Amino acid sequence: MKKILVLFAHPRTDRSEANVVLAEVPQRHPAVTFVDLYAEYPTFEIDVEREQERLREHDVLVFHHPVYWYSSPAILKEWQDLVLEYGFAYGSEGRALEGKLFVSAVTTGGRREVYCRTGVNRFELRELFAPFEQTMYLCRMRYLPPFALFAAGHARDEQRLDEHVRDYQRLLDALADDRLDVAGAADRLTLSDGLDELITPAAGAV
Repeated sequence: MKKILVLFAHPRTDRSEANVVLAEVPQRHPAVTFVDLYAEYPTFEIDVEREQERLREHDVLVFHHPVYWYSSPAILKEWQDLVLEYGFAYGSEGRALEGKLFVSAVTTGGRREVYCRTGVNRFELRELFAPFEQTMYLCRMRYLPPFALFAAGHARDEQRLDEHVRDYQRLLDALADDRLDVAGAADRLTLSDGLDELITPAAGAV
C-alpha cells in the first residue's frame, strides 16, 4: 500500500462549507498521514527537517485547501518556500521527491463554467495552477491535475457534496492501491471530471 501525505491548509475552518467535511475523508483513511498546517504551525514557524522527513516517508503528496486568489492559502506557500529546498527537492543532488505523485484536492467559490476561456476567470483551473505543476516538475514529481469541488458553497444545497466526498474516498483508495491510471490522467484538466474512467476497480469489486 502506498503512503499518502495530506497537507490540509484552511485558515478559517469555522467558515468552511465543505472543507471540514472533506477533511474527514483523509483523517480516517488508513494509508494517509493527515497534517493540519494551520493547527500545527499557527505562527508559521515550520519545522523544515520534520516536513522533509515526512516527504521522504510517503509516496503521494496531496495539498488539500480552498482556492484563494487562484492559488493556496498563505501557509502552503510558506511551506513550499521553506521545505522544498535546493539539494533536497531539486538541483543536481536534490532527488528526494523523484517519482512521487502530487495532486491538489481543492474547493473553489466559482462554478466549473467560469474556469475556461470564455468564463470570468479566463483560464482552466489547471492552467491557473501552473506554478504548482512547474514546482513539482522541477522536483521530479509526477503531477496530477487538480481534484476540484467547484462552487463549494452551494455543494450541500445542490446535493453534490456527498458525491464528492465519496469520490475523494475513491481517489485516495486508488492512490493507495496503485489503481489510478496516472498516464491517462496526465493530460486531463481535472481529476474530478471522469474519475471513473481513471480508476481500476478493486479486486473482488462488483
